[in-house]
Amino acid sequence: MLFKNIRFYCSTKPLAFDAQTLEERLAQHAFTEGESFSRTRMGWVSPLGADGQTLTHALGDYIMICARKDEKLLPASVINDELAKKVEEIEEKQGRKVFRKEKLQLKDDVTAALLPRAFTRTRLIFAYFDLRNNLLIVNSSSATVADEITAALRESLDTLPVTLPVAEHSPNDVMTRWLESQQASDGFVINQDCELFNPLEDSNVVRCKGQDLYSDEIKAHLEAGKQVKKLGLLWNDTLNCVVSADLVVSQIKFEDVILDEAGEAEDAAAQFDQDFAIMTGEFSKFLRALFSAFGGVGSLKKD
Repeated sequence: MLFKNIRFYCSTKPLAFDAQTLEERLAQHAFTEGESFSRTRMGWVSPLGADGQTLTHALGDYIMICARKDEKLLPASVINDELAKKVEEIEEKQGRKVFRKEKLQLKDDVTAALLPRAFTRTRLIFAYFDLRNNLLIVNSSSATVADEITAALRESLDTLPVTLPVAEHSPNDVMTRWLESQQASDGFVINQDCELFNPLEDSNVVRCKGQDLYSDEIKAHLEAGKQVKKLGLLWNDTLNCVVSADLVVSQIKFEDVILDEAGEAEDAAAQFDQDFAIMTGEFSKFLRALFSAFGGVGSLKKD
């Protein structure tokens, strides 16, 4: 299972747990099947899917986890239509006006009655701990999704001493210099996607996809004072991605040399292990290079 996007968090102190300890804590908040009268329900499931026996999957210093979130799809229009029928029925039968306070209570009652019949959308959120480098890496580019899994972890572990990364050197400035000089560093090569913004006017944005970023047009934008907010990069000839100024890494694609190395395993569990090992190994080296390019972010240890 290869992540397509990553948001990562740096721990403010060593992550002092192992897979067994994490397993025991997550088990107290495991996802449970059954009828629910709430809009959302979230809990931990096995990263290996239906055949998995544990809520954690460890490989060396890396521990994979997975949260499941179920959301009831109940459109507001459906609730409002049913509420209107209830209000009309009361007003006709009892010959009185239904006012706002009573309508709010009726709306709650209607919602509770409709929820068991609503469709459910299920979403799986994968993440893994890098114990060696004290990182939490979430498979999402969405701040909302990442916040959901960190909140669930804090509830399960009582504490989670992680923060969003802060680079020593401004990623905006570093990536802008790369584009101006047409030369990146630390094994990165500029690709064909970017997003430029005017620091004096956030709504003034230029997005380029599949374009020659060394063109006169791009040069003119940079000379006018625009800075890089997102930049497409190829790292070490193995990994394509888009790096954002907030250090979110999106649109990750591994090159064939990595995919060929992953190959095809005998079964799903073996394939998971194979992908997990290759992905974590590449991400560890990639993040080390990324941190170096921005003057330091975390405390990644040397190989």
